Amino acid sequence: MNLTLLQSQVQHFYRKLINSAWQLSLLLIVVSICIIFLSGCQGKVQKNDGIIHLSLWQSINPPINRDVFNKLVDKFNQTHTDVQVESIFIGQPQLPKILTAVVGNAPPDILSFDPQLTGQFMELGAIRPLEKWLDKLPLKSEISPNLWEELKLDGHLWSIPLYTSNLGIFYRPKLFQAAGITQIPKTWEELRKVAKKLTIDRNGDNQPEQYGILLPLGKEEWTVFSWFPFLLSAGGEIVTNNHPNLTNPGAIAALKFWHDLLTDGSATLSSPERGYEEDAFIGGRVAMQITGPWTYIIKSNVDYKVFPIPANVKPASVTSTGNMYVMKTTPTREQAALKFLEYVLSEEFQKEWSIGTGFLPVNLKAAQSEAYQQFINQKPWLKVFLEQIPLAGTRPIIPGYSRISESLGRAIEATLLGESAEKTLKIAQERLELIWDQ
Repeated sequence: MNLTLLQSQVQHFYRKLINSAWQLSLLLIVVSICIIFLSGCQGKVQKNDGIIHLSLWQSINPPINRDVFNKLVDKFNQTHTDVQVESIFIGQPQLPKILTAVVGNAPPDILSFDPQLTGQFMELGAIRPLEKWLDKLPLKSEISPNLWEELKLDGHLWSIPLYTSNLGIFYRPKLFQAAGITQIPKTWEELRKVAKKLTIDRNGDNQPEQYGILLPLGKEEWTVFSWFPFLLSAGGEIVTNNHPNLTNPGAIAALKFWHDLLTDGSATLSSPERGYEEDAFIGGRVAMQITGPWTYIIKSNVDYKVFPIPANVKPASVTSTGNMYVMKTTPTREQAALKFLEYVLSEEFQKEWSIGTGFLPVNLKAAQSEAYQQFINQKPWLKVFLEQIPLAGTRPIIPGYSRISESLGRAIEATLLGESAEKTLKIAQERLELIWDQ
Protein backbone atom coordinates (compact mmCIF):
# COMPACT_ATOMS: atom_id res chain seq x y z
CA MET A 1 0.00 0.00 0.00
CA ASN A 2 1.31 3.52 -0.83
CA LEU A 3 1.37 5.18 2.59
CA THR A 4 1.84 8.67 1.15
CA LEU A 5 -1.29 8.18 -0.94
CA LEU A 6 -3.16 6.80 2.07
CA GLN A 7 -2.19 9.82 4.15
CA SER A 8 -3.25 12.22 1.40
CA GLN A 9 -6.60 10.52 0.87
CA VAL A 10 -7.47 10.41 4.55
CA GLN A 11 -6.46 14.04 5.08
CA HIS A 12 -8.55 15.15 2.09
CA PHE A 13 -11.57 13.23 3.35
CA TYR A 14 -11.49 14.70 6.83
CA ARG A 15 -10.80 18.23 5.65
CA LYS A 16 -14.08 18.12 3.77
CA LEU A 17 -15.91 17.09 6.92
CA ILE A 18 -14.13 19.12 9.55
CA ASN A 19 -12.19 22.32 9.47
CA SER A 20 -11.40 22.91 13.10
CA ALA A 21 -7.73 22.90 14.04
CA TRP A 22 -8.01 20.38 16.86
CA GLN A 23 -9.80 17.82 14.66
CA LEU A 24 -7.19 18.16 11.93
CA SER A 25 -4.49 17.60 14.52
CA LEU A 26 -6.32 14.48 15.67
CA LEU A 27 -6.45 13.29 12.07
CA LEU A 28 -2.69 13.67 11.67
CA ILE A 29 -2.16 11.66 14.82
CA VAL A 30 -4.39 8.88 13.47
CA VAL A 31 -2.60 8.89 10.13
CA SER A 32 0.75 8.68 11.88
CA ILE A 33 -0.48 5.69 13.88
CA CYS A 34 -1.63 4.04 10.62
CA ILE A 35 1.80 4.59 9.12
CA ILE A 36 3.50 3.07 12.15
CA PHE A 37 1.05 0.12 12.10
CA LEU A 38 1.53 -0.62 8.41
CA SER A 39 5.27 -0.37 8.72
CA GLY A 40 5.14 -2.76 11.65
CA CYS A 41 3.12 -5.21 9.55
CA GLN A 42 6.14 -5.87 7.38
CA GLY A 43 6.78 -8.93 9.53
CA LYS A 44 10.51 -8.52 9.06
CA VAL A 45 11.73 -7.11 12.32
CA GLN A 46 15.42 -7.91 12.25
CA LYS A 47 17.57 -9.12 15.05
CA ASN A 48 20.89 -7.38 15.45
CA ASP A 49 22.87 -10.54 14.79
CA GLY A 50 24.15 -9.83 11.28
CA ILE A 51 21.85 -12.52 9.85
CA ILE A 52 19.11 -11.91 7.30
CA HIS A 53 15.96 -13.60 8.57
CA LEU A 54 13.56 -14.48 5.76
CA SER A 55 9.90 -15.53 5.95
CA LEU A 56 8.66 -18.24 3.59
CA TRP A 57 4.92 -18.83 3.25
CA GLN A 58 3.81 -22.26 2.06
CA SER A 59 0.63 -24.35 2.04
CA ILE A 60 2.20 -27.78 1.58
CA ASN A 61 -0.13 -30.68 2.31
CA PRO A 62 -0.52 -33.35 3.56
CA PRO A 63 1.37 -32.69 6.83
CA ILE A 64 3.81 -35.53 6.12
CA ASN A 65 5.01 -33.67 3.01
CA ARG A 66 5.22 -30.45 5.01
CA ASP A 67 7.46 -32.21 7.51
CA VAL A 68 9.82 -33.25 4.70
CA PHE A 69 9.97 -29.66 3.46
CA ASN A 70 10.58 -28.19 6.89
CA LYS A 71 13.44 -30.62 7.54
CA LEU A 72 15.05 -29.47 4.31
CA VAL A 73 14.61 -25.84 5.36
CA ASP A 74 16.37 -26.73 8.63
CA LYS A 75 19.26 -28.21 6.62
CA PHE A 76 19.61 -24.92 4.75
CA ASN A 77 19.64 -22.97 7.98
CA GLN A 78 22.28 -25.25 9.46
CA THR A 79 24.62 -24.70 6.51
CA HIS A 80 24.15 -20.95 6.09
CA THR A 81 25.43 -18.50 8.65
CA ASP A 82 24.23 -15.31 6.92
CA VAL A 83 20.66 -16.28 5.92
CA GLN A 84 17.98 -18.03 7.97
CA VAL A 85 14.60 -19.03 6.54
CA GLU A 86 11.43 -19.44 8.61
CA SER A 87 8.88 -21.75 6.97
CA ILE A 88 5.33 -20.61 7.80
CA PHE A 89 2.26 -22.68 6.89
CA ILE A 90 -0.74 -20.66 5.70
CA GLY A 91 -4.09 -22.39 5.83
CA GLN A 92 -7.29 -21.68 3.92
CA PRO A 93 -8.24 -19.26 2.52
CA GLN A 94 -4.71 -18.73 1.23
CA LEU A 95 -5.10 -16.26 -1.61
CA PRO A 96 -6.92 -13.53 0.41
CA LYS A 97 -4.18 -13.70 3.03
CA ILE A 98 -1.48 -13.35 0.39
CA LEU A 99 -3.19 -10.47 -1.42
CA THR A 100 -3.86 -8.66 1.86
CA ALA A 101 -0.18 -8.93 2.76
CA VAL A 102 0.88 -7.67 -0.67
CA VAL A 103 -1.51 -4.70 -0.68
CA GLY A 104 -0.53 -3.91 2.90
CA ASN A 105 3.17 -3.87 1.93
CA ALA A 106 3.82 -6.79 4.26
CA PRO A 107 4.54 -9.75 1.96
CA PRO A 108 6.69 -12.74 2.86
CA ASP A 109 10.15 -12.85 1.34
CA ILE A 110 9.47 -16.14 -0.45
CA LEU A 111 6.09 -17.55 -1.46
CA SER A 112 5.30 -21.10 -2.51
CA PHE A 113 1.99 -21.08 -4.41
CA ASP A 114 0.30 -22.06 -7.68
CA PRO A 115 1.86 -20.74 -10.91
CA GLN A 116 -1.63 -19.96 -12.26
CA LEU A 117 -1.65 -16.86 -10.03
CA THR A 118 1.51 -15.47 -11.64
CA GLY A 119 -0.40 -13.01 -13.81
CA GLN A 120 -2.25 -11.58 -10.84
CA PHE A 121 0.91 -11.20 -8.78
CA MET A 122 2.70 -9.63 -11.76
CA GLU A 123 -0.05 -7.04 -12.22
CA LEU A 124 0.24 -6.10 -8.56
CA GLY A 125 4.00 -5.65 -8.92
CA ALA A 126 4.46 -8.12 -6.08
CA ILE A 127 7.07 -10.50 -7.52
CA ARG A 128 10.59 -10.16 -8.84
CA PRO A 129 11.56 -11.50 -12.30
CA LEU A 130 14.22 -14.19 -12.10
CA GLU A 131 15.60 -14.76 -15.60
CA LYS A 132 18.78 -12.67 -15.16
CA TRP A 133 19.65 -14.54 -11.98
CA LEU A 134 18.83 -17.92 -13.52
CA ASP A 135 20.84 -17.31 -16.70
CA LYS A 136 23.98 -16.87 -14.58
CA LEU A 137 23.26 -19.98 -12.53
CA PRO A 138 25.27 -23.06 -13.58
CA LEU A 139 22.48 -25.14 -12.06
CA LYS A 140 20.08 -24.08 -14.82
CA SER A 141 21.24 -26.86 -17.16
CA GLU A 142 20.28 -29.48 -14.57
CA ILE A 143 16.59 -28.50 -14.54
CA SER A 144 14.01 -30.19 -16.79
CA PRO A 145 13.73 -27.67 -19.66
CA ASN A 146 9.99 -28.12 -20.30
CA LEU A 147 9.16 -26.82 -16.80
CA TRP A 148 10.11 -23.21 -17.49
CA GLU A 149 7.27 -22.51 -19.92
CA GLU A 150 4.63 -22.65 -17.19
CA LEU A 151 6.55 -20.09 -15.15
CA LYS A 152 7.04 -17.45 -17.88
CA LEU A 153 4.83 -14.49 -18.75
CA ASP A 154 5.42 -11.41 -20.90
CA GLY A 155 9.01 -12.40 -21.60
CA HIS A 156 10.00 -12.85 -17.96
CA LEU A 157 10.52 -15.82 -15.68
CA TRP A 158 8.60 -15.17 -12.47
CA SER A 159 9.25 -18.25 -10.35
CA ILE A 160 11.16 -21.51 -10.05
CA PRO A 161 9.72 -25.04 -9.83
CA LEU A 162 9.69 -26.60 -6.37
CA TYR A 163 8.37 -29.87 -7.75
CA THR A 164 6.57 -31.25 -10.74
CA SER A 165 4.03 -33.95 -11.43
CA ASN A 166 1.21 -34.73 -13.81
CA LEU A 167 -2.03 -36.66 -14.02
CA GLY A 168 -2.51 -40.32 -14.88
CA ILE A 169 -5.24 -42.89 -14.26
CA PHE A 170 -4.97 -45.22 -11.29
CA TYR A 171 -6.79 -48.51 -11.71
CA ARG A 172 -7.61 -51.69 -9.78
CA PRO A 173 -5.93 -54.66 -11.55
CA LYS A 174 -8.15 -57.21 -9.78
CA LEU A 175 -11.29 -55.49 -11.03
CA PHE A 176 -9.85 -55.40 -14.57
CA GLN A 177 -9.08 -59.10 -14.35
CA ALA A 178 -12.56 -59.94 -13.04
CA ALA A 179 -14.07 -58.04 -16.01
CA GLY A 180 -11.88 -59.95 -18.47
CA ILE A 181 -9.86 -56.87 -19.44
CA THR A 182 -6.29 -57.77 -20.40
CA GLN A 183 -5.14 -54.57 -22.14
CA ILE A 184 -5.04 -51.09 -20.65
CA PRO A 185 -6.86 -48.48 -22.77
CA LYS A 186 -4.66 -46.27 -24.94
CA THR A 187 -7.33 -44.21 -26.72
CA TRP A 188 -10.50 -42.45 -25.67
CA GLU A 189 -12.65 -45.01 -27.41
CA GLU A 190 -10.85 -47.85 -25.65
CA LEU A 191 -11.24 -46.06 -22.31
CA ARG A 192 -14.97 -45.69 -22.97
CA LYS A 193 -15.32 -49.42 -23.71
CA VAL A 194 -13.26 -50.44 -20.67
CA ALA A 195 -15.26 -48.14 -18.39
CA LYS A 196 -18.46 -49.77 -19.69
CA LYS A 197 -17.15 -53.29 -18.96
CA LEU A 198 -16.12 -52.25 -15.46
CA THR A 199 -19.58 -50.89 -14.60
CA ILE A 200 -21.52 -53.64 -12.83
CA ASP A 201 -25.10 -53.70 -11.54
CA ARG A 202 -25.12 -56.87 -9.46
CA ASN A 203 -28.72 -56.81 -8.21
CA GLY A 204 -30.41 -55.42 -11.32
CA ASP A 205 -31.80 -52.25 -9.69
CA ASN A 206 -30.21 -49.98 -12.30
CA GLN A 207 -27.89 -48.62 -9.62
CA PRO A 208 -24.43 -50.08 -10.28
CA GLU A 209 -22.46 -51.18 -7.27
CA GLN A 210 -19.28 -50.64 -9.31
CA TYR A 211 -18.56 -47.91 -11.86
CA GLY A 212 -15.81 -47.74 -14.43
CA ILE A 213 -14.43 -44.32 -13.53
CA LEU A 214 -14.93 -41.41 -11.15
CA LEU A 215 -15.33 -37.90 -12.59
CA PRO A 216 -14.96 -34.82 -10.36
CA LEU A 217 -18.14 -32.81 -9.88
CA GLY A 218 -17.64 -29.13 -9.15
CA LYS A 219 -16.61 -25.84 -10.69
CA GLU A 220 -13.38 -25.20 -8.80
CA GLU A 221 -9.82 -25.72 -10.00
CA TRP A 222 -9.54 -29.45 -9.26
CA THR A 223 -12.29 -30.16 -11.80
CA VAL A 224 -10.68 -27.93 -14.43
CA PHE A 225 -7.27 -29.45 -13.72
CA SER A 226 -8.58 -33.02 -14.03
CA TRP A 227 -10.25 -32.22 -17.37
CA PHE A 228 -7.20 -30.47 -18.84
CA PRO A 229 -5.36 -33.60 -20.09
CA PHE A 230 -8.38 -34.43 -22.24
CA LEU A 231 -8.50 -30.87 -23.59
CA LEU A 232 -4.81 -31.02 -24.52
CA SER A 233 -5.11 -34.51 -25.97
CA ALA A 234 -7.89 -33.28 -28.27
CA GLY A 235 -5.68 -30.44 -29.47
CA GLY A 236 -7.82 -27.89 -27.65
CA GLU A 237 -7.02 -24.72 -25.76
CA ILE A 238 -8.80 -22.21 -23.57
CA VAL A 239 -6.75 -19.12 -24.44
CA THR A 240 -5.77 -17.80 -27.87
CA ASN A 241 -3.64 -14.64 -28.08
CA ASN A 242 -4.33 -13.87 -24.40
CA HIS A 243 -8.08 -14.02 -25.04
CA PRO A 244 -10.55 -16.67 -23.80
CA ASN A 245 -11.36 -19.33 -26.38
CA LEU A 246 -13.61 -21.98 -24.86
CA THR A 247 -15.61 -22.94 -27.94
CA ASN A 248 -12.84 -24.41 -30.09
CA PRO A 249 -13.39 -27.97 -31.40
CA GLY A 250 -10.83 -29.53 -29.03
CA ALA A 251 -12.50 -28.10 -25.94
CA ILE A 252 -15.93 -29.23 -27.12
CA ALA A 253 -14.65 -32.73 -27.92
CA ALA A 254 -12.97 -33.12 -24.51
CA LEU A 255 -16.03 -32.03 -22.57
CA LYS A 256 -18.33 -34.10 -24.76
CA PHE A 257 -16.19 -37.16 -23.97
CA TRP A 258 -16.79 -36.74 -20.24
CA HIS A 259 -20.49 -36.25 -20.97
CA ASP A 260 -20.49 -39.48 -23.03
CA LEU A 261 -18.98 -41.48 -20.15
CA LEU A 262 -21.87 -40.35 -17.96
CA THR A 263 -24.44 -40.97 -20.68
CA ASP A 264 -23.08 -44.52 -21.04
CA GLY A 265 -23.66 -44.99 -17.32
CA SER A 266 -19.97 -45.87 -16.97
CA ALA A 267 -18.94 -42.95 -14.76
CA THR A 268 -20.06 -41.75 -11.38
CA LEU A 269 -19.63 -38.26 -9.99
CA SER A 270 -17.75 -37.29 -6.87
CA SER A 271 -19.35 -35.27 -4.12
CA PRO A 272 -19.38 -31.55 -5.05
CA GLU A 273 -15.86 -30.11 -5.00
CA ARG A 274 -14.45 -33.39 -3.61
CA GLY A 275 -13.14 -34.95 -6.80
CA TYR A 276 -9.75 -35.59 -5.24
CA GLU A 277 -11.16 -37.94 -2.59
CA GLU A 278 -10.37 -41.61 -3.18
CA ASP A 279 -12.74 -43.49 -0.88
CA ALA A 280 -14.79 -44.89 -3.77
CA PHE A 281 -11.66 -46.22 -5.49
CA ILE A 282 -10.23 -47.73 -2.33
CA GLY A 283 -13.64 -49.22 -1.48
CA GLY A 284 -13.97 -50.84 -4.92
CA ARG A 285 -16.96 -48.72 -5.98
CA VAL A 286 -14.99 -47.33 -8.93
CA ALA A 287 -12.27 -49.08 -10.89
CA MET A 288 -10.41 -46.04 -12.26
CA GLN A 289 -9.58 -42.56 -10.97
CA ILE A 290 -7.79 -39.56 -12.46
CA THR A 291 -5.11 -38.35 -10.04
CA GLY A 292 -1.37 -38.00 -9.52
CA PRO A 293 1.48 -39.59 -7.55
CA TRP A 294 0.64 -37.60 -4.42
CA THR A 295 -2.47 -39.76 -3.97
CA TYR A 296 -3.40 -41.49 -0.72
CA ILE A 297 -4.13 -44.59 -2.82
CA ILE A 298 -0.46 -45.54 -2.58
CA LYS A 299 -0.71 -45.58 1.20
CA SER A 300 -3.74 -47.91 1.17
CA ASN A 301 -3.76 -51.70 1.20
CA VAL A 302 -5.66 -52.11 -2.09
CA ASP A 303 -4.16 -53.34 -5.35
CA TYR A 304 -3.41 -50.53 -7.82
CA LYS A 305 -1.46 -49.67 -10.94
CA VAL A 306 -1.33 -46.62 -13.20
CA PHE A 307 -1.65 -46.03 -16.93
CA PRO A 308 -1.13 -42.83 -18.96
CA ILE A 309 -4.05 -40.61 -19.92
CA PRO A 310 -5.50 -42.24 -23.09
CA ALA A 311 -5.02 -40.24 -26.28
CA ASN A 312 -7.37 -38.64 -28.76
CA VAL A 313 -5.45 -36.54 -31.29
CA LYS A 314 -2.20 -36.95 -29.34
CA PRO A 315 -0.93 -38.28 -25.99
CA ALA A 316 -1.06 -35.62 -23.29
CA SER A 317 -1.23 -34.91 -19.60
CA VAL A 318 -1.15 -31.70 -17.58
CA THR A 319 1.58 -30.59 -15.23
CA SER A 320 1.04 -30.08 -11.54
CA THR A 321 3.94 -27.80 -10.75
CA GLY A 322 4.58 -26.25 -7.37
CA ASN A 323 6.58 -23.06 -7.64
CA MET A 324 8.35 -20.42 -5.58
CA TYR A 325 8.30 -16.65 -5.99
CA VAL A 326 10.73 -14.07 -4.68
CA MET A 327 8.51 -11.27 -3.45
CA LYS A 328 9.55 -7.65 -3.95
CA THR A 329 11.06 -6.39 -0.72
CA THR A 330 14.57 -4.91 -0.70
CA PRO A 331 17.59 -5.77 -2.87
CA THR A 332 19.41 -7.27 0.11
CA ARG A 333 16.51 -9.47 1.12
CA GLU A 334 15.81 -10.52 -2.46
CA GLN A 335 19.44 -11.59 -2.95
CA ALA A 336 19.25 -13.62 0.25
CA ALA A 337 16.03 -15.27 -0.97
CA LEU A 338 17.77 -16.28 -4.19
CA LYS A 339 20.28 -18.29 -2.16
CA PHE A 340 17.42 -20.39 -0.84
CA LEU A 341 15.92 -20.82 -4.31
CA GLU A 342 19.27 -22.09 -5.59
CA TYR A 343 19.21 -24.66 -2.78
CA VAL A 344 15.67 -25.74 -3.75
CA LEU A 345 16.80 -26.44 -7.31
CA SER A 346 19.83 -28.43 -6.19
CA GLU A 347 20.28 -32.16 -6.63
CA GLU A 348 20.51 -32.63 -2.86
CA PHE A 349 17.19 -30.92 -2.12
CA GLN A 350 15.30 -32.43 -5.04
CA LYS A 351 16.45 -35.97 -4.32
CA GLU A 352 15.41 -35.90 -0.67
CA TRP A 353 12.18 -34.00 -1.36
CA SER A 354 11.06 -36.35 -4.16
CA ILE A 355 11.84 -39.55 -2.28
CA GLY A 356 10.08 -38.18 0.80
CA THR A 357 6.90 -36.96 -0.95
CA GLY A 358 6.40 -38.86 -4.23
CA PHE A 359 6.53 -35.68 -6.32
CA LEU A 360 8.81 -35.84 -9.34
CA PRO A 361 12.23 -34.16 -9.12
CA VAL A 362 12.80 -31.07 -11.24
CA ASN A 363 16.56 -31.63 -11.16
CA LEU A 364 17.76 -34.11 -13.81
CA LYS A 365 20.74 -35.24 -11.71
CA ALA A 366 18.42 -35.98 -8.81
CA ALA A 367 16.17 -38.03 -11.10
CA GLN A 368 19.17 -39.99 -12.39
CA SER A 369 20.77 -40.50 -8.98
CA GLU A 370 21.25 -44.00 -7.61
CA ALA A 371 19.07 -43.24 -4.58
CA TYR A 372 16.13 -42.04 -6.69
CA GLN A 373 16.47 -44.90 -9.17
CA GLN A 374 16.31 -47.36 -6.28
CA PHE A 375 13.22 -45.52 -5.03
CA ILE A 376 11.32 -45.75 -8.33
CA ASN A 377 12.34 -49.39 -8.79
CA GLN A 378 10.40 -50.05 -5.59
CA LYS A 379 7.48 -48.00 -6.97
CA PRO A 380 7.33 -48.85 -10.70
CA TRP A 381 4.04 -47.02 -11.17
CA LEU A 382 5.99 -43.75 -10.77
CA LYS A 383 7.62 -44.39 -14.15
CA VAL A 384 4.30 -43.58 -15.86
CA PHE A 385 4.46 -40.03 -14.52
CA LEU A 386 8.15 -39.65 -15.32
CA GLU A 387 7.52 -40.76 -18.91
CA GLN A 388 4.65 -38.29 -19.25
CA ILE A 389 6.78 -35.26 -18.29
CA PRO A 390 7.69 -34.41 -21.93
CA LEU A 391 4.05 -34.84 -22.98
CA ALA A 392 2.46 -32.77 -20.23
CA GLY A 393 1.08 -29.36 -21.10
CA THR A 394 0.29 -26.47 -18.79
CA ARG A 395 -2.61 -24.35 -17.72
CA PRO A 396 -2.31 -20.64 -18.68
CA ILE A 397 -0.77 -18.19 -16.23
CA ILE A 398 -2.21 -15.02 -17.78
CA PRO A 399 -3.62 -12.37 -15.40
CA GLY A 400 -7.25 -13.33 -16.06
CA TYR A 401 -6.81 -17.08 -15.58
CA SER A 402 -8.90 -17.20 -12.41
CA ARG A 403 -11.90 -15.76 -14.29
CA ILE A 404 -11.45 -18.23 -17.15
CA SER A 405 -11.12 -21.13 -14.73
CA GLU A 406 -14.27 -20.12 -12.88
CA SER A 407 -16.33 -19.87 -16.07
CA LEU A 408 -14.88 -23.08 -17.44
CA GLY A 409 -15.53 -24.86 -14.16
CA ARG A 410 -19.18 -23.85 -14.31
CA ALA A 411 -19.41 -25.18 -17.87
CA ILE A 412 -17.87 -28.52 -16.92
CA GLU A 413 -20.17 -28.86 -13.93
CA ALA A 414 -23.28 -28.02 -15.98
CA THR A 415 -22.26 -30.57 -18.63
CA LEU A 416 -21.76 -33.28 -16.03
CA LEU A 417 -25.23 -32.49 -14.73
CA GLY A 418 -26.81 -33.00 -18.15
CA GLU A 419 -26.39 -29.96 -20.40
CA SER A 420 -24.64 -30.26 -23.76
CA ALA A 421 -20.96 -29.38 -23.99
CA GLU A 422 -21.58 -26.97 -26.87
CA LYS A 423 -24.20 -25.04 -24.90
CA THR A 424 -22.28 -24.74 -21.63
CA LEU A 425 -19.03 -23.69 -23.29
CA LYS A 426 -20.89 -21.11 -25.43
CA ILE A 427 -22.49 -19.60 -22.33
CA ALA A 428 -19.13 -19.54 -20.54
CA GLN A 429 -17.46 -17.86 -23.52
CA GLU A 430 -20.19 -15.22 -23.74
CA ARG A 431 -19.88 -14.50 -20.03
CA LEU A 432 -16.13 -14.01 -20.39
CA GLU A 433 -16.55 -11.78 -23.43
CA LEU A 434 -18.66 -9.37 -21.37
CA ILE A 435 -16.04 -8.91 -18.65
CA TRP A 436 -12.72 -9.66 -20.32
CA ASP A 437 -11.69 -6.22 -21.58
CA GLN A 438 -12.83 -4.67 -18.31
